Amino acid sequence: MEKFKDMNGGVVILSFQENAFEKSARHVLVICKYLGKWLLTKHRVRGLEFPGGKMEKGETLEGAARREVMEETGAVLSRLVSIGEYQVSDKEDTFVKRIYYGEVEKIMPQDDYMETGGPVLVSGDILVERMRDEYSFIMKDDVIKHSLEFLSKKH
Repeated sequence: MEKFKDMNGGVVILSFQENAFEKSARHVLVICKYLGKWLLTKHRVRGLEFPGGKMEKGETLEGAARREVMEETGAVLSRLVSIGEYQVSDKEDTFVKRIYYGEVEKIMPQDDYMETGGPVLVSGDILVERMRDEYSFIMKDDVIKHSLEFLSKKH
């Protein structure tokens, strides 16, 4: 397990296994690739980031991951694999987020991308790109760094 602070001062514990924490995951983060490029979305407030969000009532984590990717980017996933979880604790709350890796089959244009500006494809070294100003604070913390490094070792 890796332990560090995020940009907002929250304590983050990252594990590359499922059900690693006392609390169950209720949020998802999906690291997506499409045709060799990273698939991100542009959150209207935070900036560029991988799709993700909260699980809805009666939904599984995998279902939430597929729904969030579709809502925020219009993408249909051909493959979805759980790679780990992380817990964030701050002064007010503690939550757990499941991390998935998804491969995109196709992107279908949507009339509405919820709270985002839709799909954004990024090529190149995302570990470097993610530090640019237009990227969300979520992309800049060590969860993304360690997850991308984990994926590069697996693939």
